[in-house]
Amino acid sequence: MSQAYPSVTPHGEIQEIFKDVFIVQGSVFMMPEFQISRNMIILREGESLTLISTIRLDEKTLEVLDALGKVENIVKLGAYHLGKHNGIDDPFYMDRYKAKLWAMPEMTHKEGLETTNSLITDSIMPIKGLSLFNYESSKLPEGLLLINKEGGILISCDSLQNWCEPDTFINEMALERLKEFGFIKPANVGPQWRNFCEPEDVEFKRVLDLDFKHLLPSHGQPILNTAKEEFRSTFKEIYGI
Repeated sequence: MSQAYPSVTPHGEIQEIFKDVFIVQGSVFMMPEFQISRNMIILREGESLTLISTIRLDEKTLEVLDALGKVENIVKLGAYHLGKHNGIDDPFYMDRYKAKLWAMPEMTHKEGLETTNSLITDSIMPIKGLSLFNYESSKLPEGLLLINKEGGILISCDSLQNWCEPDTFINEMALERLKEFGFIKPANVGPQWRNFCEPEDVEFKRVLDLDFKHLLPSHGQPILNTAKEEFRSTFKEIYGI
């Protein structure tokens, strides 16, 4: 390793949700003593691993990760994600694995990293069967990834969340604020992302045009089988669509 990195924060174990699709729940301190949860999604194609919304893992869990395959791709899916902490763990993985860094145009990175592969709709993706949805009206770049299997697996950053209940990686101070600002809700549109990035209502009609059944969010719990129906209700409530 060529430099110091942010310390490992509390996280859980890597869990396989679908074949070759994994998730690990972790945390970040947005400020001292203000800890919220976040997720990293891991996709495997053959021996190649793609990490989405990276979370630095402890050495024991890195051994588990290495046993799954070789990290070849790092994906940054949202420019608003975690504010000043956005992408804090990307340099660790880039240095450790010499991976490709995928991001949407106009995204910036920590520690002078540069995008090596652009995430663009209808273009080459890190793995086969993966496609990008772009929130075209968002003030900061934000996307969704759709895996064409299991009826459609949608991967989100800040836009679609599912903090349906508090989890062990949200501390008491943070929980109070998250409840106050409307984060602790099932099948939710990220409140701060929505307020800051001001996506147009039509974007969510486009989301419903996607073929998906499941959601793996960067914040909250996965939604299996009923994601589209749940977000259809949410969009109707918020946007009247």
